[in-house]
Amino acid sequence: MQVEARTHRPSTPEAPIRAGVPHTVDELLQLEPETLARLYAEATVPDIARLTGDLRGRMLAWPAVRGRAGGVLRWLAGRDRFPWRGKSFSALSGDTGEGINRVVIDRLKLFRFTTFVGASRAGGFDAVQLDYDHPGNPFFIRAVKDEIRELRPGLYLGQAYLHTEARDRLVLYFGLQTP
Repeated sequence: MQVEARTHRPSTPEAPIRAGVPHTVDELLQLEPETLARLYAEATVPDIARLTGDLRGRMLAWPAVRGRAGGVLRWLAGRDRFPWRGKSFSALSGDTGEGINRVVIDRLKLFRFTTFVGASRAGGFDAVQLDYDHPGNPFFIRAVKDEIRELRPGLYLGQAYLHTEARDRLVLYFGLQTP
């Protein structure tokens, strides 16, 4: 599935704060994939110009992994020593940006991506797309297609898809939060 880049429409200065929306990535870690899917659909498109800096990250849930195995993965992802630390973003214009993942320690940066607003793979709405298809990234990272939406100011929910010739498959949810 190819995602079409779109010119970002002006958004409100901040995402609206809705009742029942978690406040932190650690609170998101407690939610089941079905609840994360609902929150994702109800979220808003972040403004790329304001999506900047080092955001703290947590891997939240793997929809295909249920039961005890899913619980173990969530427990591991919630540990402070989990290898993925988050993402760093910088805006290039109002419509585009770039970033990189922080791994193991915040100074180790791997897997560069570019950002733009485009149609979400999850439904009839837009999301900020994170495109890893860059020559410096390994082939298995280039096949990852992330997208994010804003739950509340400074709190973002993401979906990671594995791109194959047949289809894009949702493999995990992740959360990002401003420090």
